[in-house]
Amino acid sequence: MTTIDVREVAADLGFDELGVARAEAYEATERHIRERRERGLFAGMRFTMAQPETSCHPETLLPGARSVVTVARCYWQPEAPLPPGHGRLARYTWDDAYAELRTQLDVLGRRLGGSYRVLVDANQHVDREAAARGGIGFYGKNTMLITRRHGSWVVLGTLVTDVELVQSPTLRVGCGDCTICIDACPTCALDEPGTLDATKCLSYWTQAPQAIAESYRAELGAQVYGCDICQDVCPWNRGVEKRRAGEEPSTDGQIDLVAWLEADGRALVDDYERLYVPRNDPRWLRRNALVALGNTGTQEHVPLLQRYVNDDDTMLAEHASWSLARVEERT
Repeated sequence: MTTIDVREVAADLGFDELGVARAEAYEATERHIRERRERGLFAGMRFTMAQPETSCHPETLLPGARSVVTVARCYWQPEAPLPPGHGRLARYTWDDAYAELRTQLDVLGRRLGGSYRVLVDANQHVDREAAARGGIGFYGKNTMLITRRHGSWVVLGTLVTDVELVQSPTLRVGCGDCTICIDACPTCALDEPGTLDATKCLSYWTQAPQAIAESYRAELGAQVYGCDICQDVCPWNRGVEKRRAGEEPSTDGQIDLVAWLEADGRALVDDYERLYVPRNDPRWLRRNALVALGNTGTQEHVPLLQRYVNDDDTMLAEHASWSLARVEERT
C-alpha cells in the first residue's frame, strides 16, 4: 500500500486525521523531557515522561520499524447545561475513545501488511511528537497538539510498522501572538508558553494521589476530573465547535456528586475504568467530588458533608471540612 492508500483506508475507518513520520529518534523531545523533569515541572506524573529513552525512540518499539502512522479522532460534542449537584469530567473522558482507536488501528495495520504495533494512550510512545512530525498538527502554547480542522479536540493513536511509507509534510502554522490560553489558566500553569507546570495544573491535581492543594480547590469549580479551560478558549477550536453545534447536547460528562460519594468504592472505580485513578483507589474520586460539592453544593448537601467530616479517612475528612465551610459561607 502507498501512503495515499493508507489515507483512504483511514478515512473509511472513520479517522479524522492521518500523518506519517519516519521511525527515528525524537532527540529534541527527549532532551526537553529530561530538562523539564529536572526542573520538577512534571510533579508526580510519569506516563511518557518516565522513560524517555523508550518513549522517544519509536525505532526500538518494533523490529525493523520504518514508519510511524498517527491517526486522530475528534471527540468534541456540545454539552448540556450542568444540573445542580453535579460535577463535570473533562471532555476526552466522556466515552472510551481510545478503545475504538485501538480496534481500528489494528484493522489498519492488517490492511497495511507487514509487522506492526498499535500504541494508544501508551507510556511507551510520545504520540504528540509523532503527530507533529506527521503533519497532523502543531504544538500550541498550551502544549496541546492542535490540528487545522479540529483544533485540539482530538485523541491520538499510533501504528509503528516495518512498511516504508512516504513522510507527510509538517503543518506550518502556529499560535502566532495569541496568549488567550495562558491568560485564561486560573493557576498560571502555562505562564511559560509551550511548557506546562504540572504542579499548578488543575488536571494534574484531580489525578494526584495526595490532598489537593487548598489554593487550587476553589478554581476547580464543578470539575471532578481533568480540565478543559485552555481548550475551551482556544481560537483554533472554534471551527469544529461551530460545525457540530447543532448536534444533540451530551450529558455523558456530568456526574451526580451525591451518587459518587455514596457509591460502593469498587463499583465506582469499575464504572469509570477509563479514568486514570491512582492505584484504582476510589478515595481519590471521592476527594474530587467533595471539592466540587464544596464549590457548587447547597444546604441540602450539608448532612452528607458532615458525615464525611467524621470519616475515618483523615484526607477525605479534611476535604469535607473545607467543602462544608464553603457551602455554609455561601448559603
